[in-house]
Amino acid sequence: MSPSRVRWVAVSAAALLILIVLARPYFAGLSFVVRAADLHGAVRRAADLETQPSTEREVTIAARAGSLHGRLYEPARSIQRAVLLTSGLHPAGIDEPRLVGLARELAGSGLAVLTPDILELSHFEITPAITDDIEDAAVWLAGQAHTTRGPKVGLIGISFSGGLSIVAAGRASLSDRAAYVMAFGGHDDLPRVLRYLCTGVEPPHPREMRFASDVPPVARPPHDYGVAVILLGVLERLVPPDQVEPLQTAVRRYLWASHLDRVDKPRAEREFAALRDLAGTLPEPSATLLAYVNNRDVVHLGARLLPFVGAYGGAPALSPSKSPKPAAPVFLLHGTDDNVIPAIESEYLADDLRGHAPVRLLLSGLISHAEADRPMHATDIMALAGFWADLLQR
Repeated sequence: MSPSRVRWVAVSAAALLILIVLARPYFAGLSFVVRAADLHGAVRRAADLETQPSTEREVTIAARAGSLHGRLYEPARSIQRAVLLTSGLHPAGIDEPRLVGLARELAGSGLAVLTPDILELSHFEITPAITDDIEDAAVWLAGQAHTTRGPKVGLIGISFSGGLSIVAAGRASLSDRAAYVMAFGGHDDLPRVLRYLCTGVEPPHPREMRFASDVPPVARPPHDYGVAVILLGVLERLVPPDQVEPLQTAVRRYLWASHLDRVDKPRAEREFAALRDLAGTLPEPSATLLAYVNNRDVVHLGARLLPFVGAYGGAPALSPSKSPKPAAPVFLLHGTDDNVIPAIESEYLADDLRGHAPVRLLLSGLISHAEADRPMHATDIMALAGFWADLLQR
C-alpha cells in the first residue's frame, strides 16, 4: 500500500473514531427512548446493548418531618450519577408500574435512582410538605452518593412533582448539590393550572402576551382526574364537617378506580357502579358533588371549585413562579396535548427560568400526561433521543 493510501486510511479511521465518540451520548439517549417506549425487534436488541443490569433495595430517608420510605435502583457496574425520581399524584405511589419501569431504565443507563414514597402524593394532596420532602430526599441522596461524576444529584419530577422539584432545587440546601433538575409535564404556577382545570381555558402563550394585550385564550377540555384532585383539596370548604371524611373516601376510591380502568376494566367498572350507588345514599351537598365526579362533569364541578383554587394552591412552595430559581440546568419535557397540566406551563417555566439557569425545553407529540403512549414518528423519536442524551450525560 502506498504511503498516501496509508495516510488516507489512518485519517479516515481517526475521523470515524471521533464520530463514534461524539455520537455515543446520542446513541445512549436513543437507546433509552427505545427501551422506555418498550419497542421490540432489532432496534430493541441494539438498544439493550447499551444497558447494564441493576438491583433494587428498600431504604430509609432522613427528613425533617420524620423518616421516609424509599426504593433505590442501582446499576450493577459503575454509577455515573445519583438521581431523585419523584412520582406524580398516584394511589400506587412508588409501586406505580410506569414509575418503576422508568426507574429501571434509568438504572440500566448507569444512574442510581431513588424513588421517595411521599404520602401526600399517593393521597392526592398537593401541599408544601411535598416540596420539603423532595428537598430532604435530595440532600440525603447527595450524602450517600458515590458516583463517577461526583456527589451532585439530579432531580426528576413527574407531573405536579415536576414543578415542586424545581422549587426544591432552588433552595439553599441544594444550591451546590443539584447537578440538574427535570420536570416531566410540570407546572410553573399552580393556581393558573387549577383555574385551567376548573374552566378548560388555557392562558395565552407568554411571548404573545408581550406583543398584544388582547390575545384570545385557548379552550381545551380538561381531564376529570385533575378536577377530582382539586375537590379533595377544598371539600372542607364545600361540605359540613361530618361529611368531609365520607366524601374524601369516595373521591379517593373514584381515583383508584380510574387507575384500575387502565389495568383491570371489569374491576374498575364494578367500582364505578358502586360509587354511583353510593352517591344516592349521601346527604347533600356531598351527593351532588360525588355525582359530578362519577359523571366526569368537569363543567359543573369546576364552577363549584373555582372560587377556592387561589387559597388551595397559593403557597409559594407550590409554584416555581413564586419561588427562588435554581442555578442548575433545567430540563423541561411536556406533551403537546396534555389536558391535566397544559404544555403552556412548561413554556412559562422556560421564560421564568432563563437568565437564572440553562434551560432545555422539548414539547413532544409523543407524550400525553406523564407517559409516552402515542404513535411513534422518526422525527419525534430523534428529538426525544437528543433530549435524553443531553440529560443522561450530565
